[in-house]
Amino acid sequence: MLIRIGLIVAIVLGLGVTALNVSKVKEKITTLQTNLATETEAHKKFEGDYHRTKNELDKTNAVLKTTQETLKATEEEKVKAVATAEAQTKRADKLTEDLTKTRKERDDAKAELAAYQVTGMTAQQVANATKEIKRLQDNIAAMSTEHKLLSQKLRKTENELAIYKTHDPHIELPANLNGKVVVFDPKWNFVVLNVGEDQGVLQYGELLVNRNGKLVAKIRVSAVEKNRSVANVIPGWQLGELMEGDQVIPAYPAS
Repeated sequence: MLIRIGLIVAIVLGLGVTALNVSKVKEKITTLQTNLATETEAHKKFEGDYHRTKNELDKTNAVLKTTQETLKATEEEKVKAVATAEAQTKRADKLTEDLTKTRKERDDAKAELAAYQVTGMTAQQVANATKEIKRLQDNIAAMSTEHKLLSQKLRKTENELAIYKTHDPHIELPANLNGKVVVFDPKWNFVVLNVGEDQGVLQYGELLVNRNGKLVAKIRVSAVEKNRSVANVIPGWQLGELMEGDQVIPAYPAS
């Protein structure tokens, strides 16, 4: 009997514990279901916010791309506009310069015309007179050149004649003649000068060689070319060793 009562009490207690566990499990399930529903709702809200944000970002990127393209196009237009402005400025400056030049030419032409009108000559007469003046000027220049050549030949002839007449003629050279020694040969005792016929040097003319104001030697011209001459050191007149760069002046300058 006691055993039966014990079994009954154990069964009752077991049923009580089972009922308590079922109640807790049910409560836990309810809690889990509530949490799941909350998380599901939060997830749905997150997905909605994500899609809205992504759409807004795509729109912003599209606007940004359009803005960048517009800015690039604006910069290109700005560069073109600046280049066009610079070209227009240069063109305007050139036109201003041409206008100033044209005005000056016009004023000069007016002045020339006024001068012609004062003379009472026609334009054709003035043109003919200008040609004649140019021709005469050319003739004068040619005659001057010819006169210079004839004078040089005459002086050369006179010098050669003086050599035959006089044992030691003093040939005069231009007073402003000033040259330099460019070559000196100590073996043969001759020098090459950087002055010649065009500067008035004459064969057998004598020159004084000096350095820093001191006399070094006396030389006599033996050969003359257009812009160069050769001279020999006169015996007894070498007071020092000649060097390139030494100055030469006439020993007998023309008065």
